[in-house]
Amino acid sequence: MVNKEHPPWYTIKALAADESGPVEILIYDEISPMWGVSAVDFVRDLAAIDADEITVRINSPGGSVFEGIAILNALRGHPATITTVVDSIAASIASVIAMGGNKVVMNQNSQMMIHNAWNVAVGNADELQKVVDDLRRMSTNIASIYAGRAGGTVEDWQALMDAETWYSAEEAVAAGLADDAITDAAKDKTTGLFARASFDLSKFKFAGREAAPAPQILPRAQTPLPNEAEVNRKEPVMATLNESLVEKLGLAADADDDAILAAFEAKIAEKPANPAPVAEPTTDQITSAAAKLGMTMVDKVQYDEAVAAINELRVERANALKTEDARLVDEAVSDGKIAPANKASWLDLMDKDRAGIRASLAAVPKGLIPVSEIGHGRSSETESVDNDMARAFAKITGREIGKDN
Repeated sequence: MVNKEHPPWYTIKALAADESGPVEILIYDEISPMWGVSAVDFVRDLAAIDADEITVRINSPGGSVFEGIAILNALRGHPATITTVVDSIAASIASVIAMGGNKVVMNQNSQMMIHNAWNVAVGNADELQKVVDDLRRMSTNIASIYAGRAGGTVEDWQALMDAETWYSAEEAVAAGLADDAITDAAKDKTTGLFARASFDLSKFKFAGREAAPAPQILPRAQTPLPNEAEVNRKEPVMATLNESLVEKLGLAADADDDAILAAFEAKIAEKPANPAPVAEPTTDQITSAAAKLGMTMVDKVQYDEAVAAINELRVERANALKTEDARLVDEAVSDGKIAPANKASWLDLMDKDRAGIRASLAAVPKGLIPVSEIGHGRSSETESVDNDMARAFAKITGREIGKDN
């Protein structure tokens, strides 16, 4: 860790005497919300910088994953052209911060290290399993950042992180994690303008590149994008037309947009304005196609006849049910289950709940109502039905409706 009597864990300064030149930021400490470089301070100070170019010089063993991701995204989101320079070491989450540059440069004799996220935790099995799951998600996320920068798959980079992989300056460039390596001190105009910091690397699996095996350099699945438009962030990178499309149009490979547009218009003009209508398939063609699918074709006449027959059956079924309803109600009247004056009401109830009303009639005992009607005190058919129900209830249960005893 940097001695606090010397420049703080990071500094921001303008290199030009009139302070109008590129701004330089030094990250020379661990990444932590408690000490060293904290995201809250770094992001706030970075947002206050109004410059077209910013150089971020890194010498850090890493630290908090979440703090580092926040710093990475702050660099990605700043409108300036960002160049990250690894002066000595960018290990663990510090290597992720380095990926925030439009251009990543490895200084002479510098090194970079990638590995899985790790933590110290205590707790029961469920609590520790949650820590395991969280660490795996963090590591997968970090692997995707390396893959997005250097190419390859997330699984490829996860395997390299599992092994804890160290890169020299030149190896980092070969792996695609950096764009350039400084091999001549004279090329680094700012060397000596800042204090060097050293760190204890014994906490890692390998104590530096010298103690680690040679890294596996993956085949490059894509080329990093340090082209002018991407580096300067002034104009969006516009996708060009596919070369095979240009070839199909019969154009030269270097055809410009006007030539391509003209070729498209010519192709469109070749097509008839009103294309001939597609002929409807014949009955034989339809029958043949249906046979291949295991289907039997029925012509329209046969279909209409089948529908008419089904409708007739439905009418007959409805009439049969009504006839049966009338027979049951007449039978209930004859058996003294219901009053003759209530016959129409019971038939109407049958239409609404045939199964329920039939069950109710079956449960009413015979002889409940005199067969020869002697009149009743209410003229409403609904009230008559209620009276029938009350008599049936009293006959079956021995109690009157509305009374507890």
